[in-house]
Amino acid sequence: MATIKDIAKKLGVSVSTVSKGLSGREDISDDLRRQILDTAVEMGYTNRRSRKQEHRRFCVLIENMDYEEEGQFGHGILQGFRKAAIREKWGVEVLPATKAFQEENRYDSWMVQEKYAGAFVLGFSLDDPWMKQFSETAFPTVLLDNFISENPRVCTVGTDSEEAIEMAISHLTALGHEKIAFLNGSAGSMISNQRMLSYLGSMRRHRLPLDPNLAVFGYFVAESAPYHVPGFLDKGATAILCGNDLIAKGVLEECRARGFRVPEDISVVGFDDISLAAELDLTTIHQNRTELGKCGCYSLYAMDNGVPVSRSLLRPRLVVRGTTAPARPRLAVRRVDDPDSVRYVSPDLFDQYIQSGGA
Repeated sequence: MATIKDIAKKLGVSVSTVSKGLSGREDISDDLRRQILDTAVEMGYTNRRSRKQEHRRFCVLIENMDYEEEGQFGHGILQGFRKAAIREKWGVEVLPATKAFQEENRYDSWMVQEKYAGAFVLGFSLDDPWMKQFSETAFPTVLLDNFISENPRVCTVGTDSEEAIEMAISHLTALGHEKIAFLNGSAGSMISNQRMLSYLGSMRRHRLPLDPNLAVFGYFVAESAPYHVPGFLDKGATAILCGNDLIAKGVLEECRARGFRVPEDISVVGFDDISLAAELDLTTIHQNRTELGKCGCYSLYAMDNGVPVSRSLLRPRLVVRGTTAPARPRLAVRRVDDPDSVRYVSPDLFDQYIQSGGA
């Protein structure tokens, strides 16, 4: 294992200069600091203090996720992670990680500088700068709802999307629904892609007709609903499955604003079961966020001790409330192509469905 002296010798600088670079001191140039950090990473250096169990420090890096208030999706995950980490006497720091921050810092170099032993990463999208760097990181890193192949230092935790979507579709078909729309989250997200494929596959398994204009990508916010719900209603959908509970909130508001009763005229199903879902009496898929956080901690512990974990998926649970009821079929009154349909936004995903016999 490389030491500060080894790094100093390779760079031809003093030990004190290397020490300053590793500790983030400001009395050396930014270029030299980056060179020291990058060399430390290449040589496999880790801080001696951080290697001791009683001084282990881990960070939770968050982007695109609300977490500061109770009831928000990320809050429960952090609570679970902290509960598990405190038993190991780990220090935990929660930090935002914007794209700009990622562009300014190399992941492993930053981890060395800040003396973190590993990280739990929440809310990253596939185009985040650090996603590529995770494929080569030497630090134990757990990703929520994202996956990096072939690196034994990186694993994923999440809830089984295929089982979750199947639960929702099975519930709706048992109520007689056939025209089931899916308003998904953001395109370019691994979890959105997984859920879209799960929806397409479940519709096929239940031998339901698929209109690709009822399978669309939006955003994980209520404001997605007005752009797509009118089209769903015009095409005769009797149920709308949503990518999360916030989307479902917008769907409920839009349906009622257009004179449709929920669940008498149309059924709505959410995803996550945040506290908002109970307030809305929303049928939804429950993700145990506290257990997701604990699972993230356990996975970090395993990799930190040399156990190469790949994926850890928790089981979902369907929570039936007052927004689903027996189908009341309606005729389509208008057919217009939706530009956010899976057929246009993610043609590769739709091709997978076609090639698997979905057509």
